[in-house]
Amino acid sequence: MIHPLKITSTLADETRYSIYEYILQEKKTVTVQHIADQFGIHPNVARLHLTKLSEINIISADYVKTGKGGRPGRVYKASEKGVSLTFPRRDEERLLKWTIQLVQDLGPSALEKCQEISYQDGYQQMKQSISAELTINNSISFDEKLQLLTDNAALIGYVPQIQQTEHGKKVTFSIFNCPFQEQLTTYSEIVCSLHESYLKGQLDALFSKSEFIQIESMIHNCDLCKYEINVTEIES
Repeated sequence: MIHPLKITSTLADETRYSIYEYILQEKKTVTVQHIADQFGIHPNVARLHLTKLSEINIISADYVKTGKGGRPGRVYKASEKGVSLTFPRRDEERLLKWTIQLVQDLGPSALEKCQEISYQDGYQQMKQSISAELTINNSISFDEKLQLLTDNAALIGYVPQIQQTEHGKKVTFSIFNCPFQEQLTTYSEIVCSLHESYLKGQLDALFSKSEFIQIESMIHNCDLCKYEINVTEIES
């Protein structure tokens, strides 16, 4: 087990954290030179950052043949399993597994109740964010609501993008490394439905009218999960 201080000190460097985010979003292998060019840093500095990230197991390193002879080149990619910080150690993952197994065994009525709970959790969490914003400003604009949505989404693993359309704003959320990765193999339908209902709760807390569509999914052999959310700028 990697000590929590080693993880936090490694990710405390802003450039190093940005490199990790970039590798995570690229969803493919990168080289030292690739990172050096992308971030405008010397290859030796890029190699140091990549080595530090691989030491805490959030990226992995491998060798591949270049096809030009000589030594194989080293490439890096994001690890399938993320890293969690608990000190002293907590085994919440096992508790989650038990809970999901119980939901599966109890059937549709249990899943429906869990969806209600996750929806309310997302709704209440976003209402708290809105209340905190209103203590600073007397009102909250449509664009500020969008910013709250993207800020909160980023905290749970989404990478948001906002586009203007003729009907309003379209927000696309992409998940490159699912926060519930360990449970997807066995309980994918349950996990995804609860994750979606949580996000839907956040949307309903912010907007009176929204459309929520999943357009890509890891459980259907896609490289990532992607949700498209259309919100209309008619807010009181």
